[in-house]
Amino acid sequence: MTKNMTKGSPMKLILSFSVPLLFGFLFQQFYSLVDTLIVGRFLGKENLAAVGATGSINFLIIGFCMGVCGGFSIPISHKFGAGDHSGLRRYAANCIWLSATFAVVLTVLTTFLCRQILAWMHTPENIIDGSYSYIWVIFLGIPVTFLYNMTSGIIRALGDSRTPVIFLVMSSFLNIGLDLFFILNLEMGVRGAAMATVISQGVSGVCCLLFMIKKFEILRIQKDEWTPDAHMMRVLCGMGIPMGLQYSITAIGSVILQSATNTLGSDAVAAVTAAGRIGGFLACPFDAMGSTMATYGGQNVGAGRLDRVGQGLKSCIFLGAGYSVIALCISIFFGRPLATLFLDVSEMAIINNVRFFMIMSTSFYFPLALVNIIRFLIQGMGFPTFAILAGVFEMAARTLAGLVLVPLFGFTGVTLGSPTAWILADAFLIPAYFHVRKVLEKKLVSQVDA
Repeated sequence: MTKNMTKGSPMKLILSFSVPLLFGFLFQQFYSLVDTLIVGRFLGKENLAAVGATGSINFLIIGFCMGVCGGFSIPISHKFGAGDHSGLRRYAANCIWLSATFAVVLTVLTTFLCRQILAWMHTPENIIDGSYSYIWVIFLGIPVTFLYNMTSGIIRALGDSRTPVIFLVMSSFLNIGLDLFFILNLEMGVRGAAMATVISQGVSGVCCLLFMIKKFEILRIQKDEWTPDAHMMRVLCGMGIPMGLQYSITAIGSVILQSATNTLGSDAVAAVTAAGRIGGFLACPFDAMGSTMATYGGQNVGAGRLDRVGQGLKSCIFLGAGYSVIALCISIFFGRPLATLFLDVSEMAIINNVRFFMIMSTSFYFPLALVNIIRFLIQGMGFPTFAILAGVFEMAARTLAGLVLVPLFGFTGVTLGSPTAWILADAFLIPAYFHVRKVLEKKLVSQVDA
C-alpha cells in the first residue's frame, strides 16, 4: 500500500503519484462547485454572491487547517523515507493529538466571530445574511476538515495517493445528492449547501481513518507510542503552523481584495465567484503537482538523495508549463459556456466578466505552477518557514490590488490581484530553493565526514 519515491524514474513517479491526486483535487472541488452551481441556478445570483462573498474568509480558515495537516505529514514522510517505522508511528500519534486540539480551538473562535468578520469585509447588506448562514455551518465543520486532511495527509506521506481519491469520489456524489435534497426538497437555502459539504467531507474523513487503521500495518500504533511527546509536537508544529500560516497570510490579501470587490456590488461578486469556482478546477493540476513534490521531496531528503530532488523538480516544471498553455486555451474558447453553468444566459454582462477574469488568470498560470511546485517542494525538504515568507509576498500583492488597483481600474483591478501575487512569490521562492539545496548539501557532507 506504500510507494517508495527514492528509486526509479522521477517523471514516472511524479506522474503516477500526481494523477490520482489530480482526480482527488478535482472531486474535492465538487464540494464548492456543486454548492455554487446549484445555488446559482436554483436560488439566484444574490445567493450565488452570498456564497462567493465568503470565499476569502473560508480560504483563510479552512486553508490554515489544510496547511497545518499538510505540514504534520512531512515528518512522517521523512521517517518513512529513512525506514524508521517506530518514529513514524509516534509522529502519527502526536499528529492526532495536535489535530484534535487545533480543531476544537478554531471551531469555537470562528463560529463566534464569523458575522463580525463579514461586516468588517463590507459584505453588501442584501447578501450578508446568506453569507453568514453559509459560512457559520462551514466553520462548525472544522473538525471534519481536520479529520479528512490529517488522515489523507498521512496516507499520502506513505506513498498512497490513490485511496483518498476513492473516498473523495464517493463523498462528492453524496454531496451532490445532499445539496439537491437540502435545497430543493427541504428548502434550506445556502445553509443546506453548507450542511451538504460538511456531512460529505465527514464521511470521506471517517473512511480514510478506517482504511488507515485496517490496511497500514506500520501505522498500528502501540500503547506506549500514544504518549504525547513534547519534542515531536514541537517538530510537527514547526512544520504545520508555518504551512498553515502560509495559507492564512496569503488569504489576508484575498480578504482585502474580496472587501474591495464587495464595494463594486453583488454583480461583481457573482462574477468573481463563478470565475473562482472554474479557476479552482483549472488549477487542480498545480495542486496535485505541489502535493506530489512535498511527498517526493520529503522522502528523498529523508533518504539523502538530493540529486533526485533536482531531477524531479525539472520534470514537474515541464509538466506545469505544458498544462498552463492548455488552461489558457480553455479560458479563451470555453469561458462563456462555462460561465452559463452558474448564471442565466440573460446575465451577459456578468458572463463576460467571468470570461475576462478567467483569461487574465490563466495567462499567468506558469508563474502559478512554479509557486505550487517550488513552495511545496521546499516544505517537503523541511523548510516550511519559507512558505510563510512567500505568502507575505502574495498577501502584499493582493493587498495592493485591493487598496490601489480596484479603486483605480474597477473590475480589471480585481483580475490583476492573483497574477501579481504569483509573480512576486516566484521572485522569492526560486532563489529560496537554491539556498535550501546548499544548506542540505552542506549538512549531508558534514554527516558523511562525521
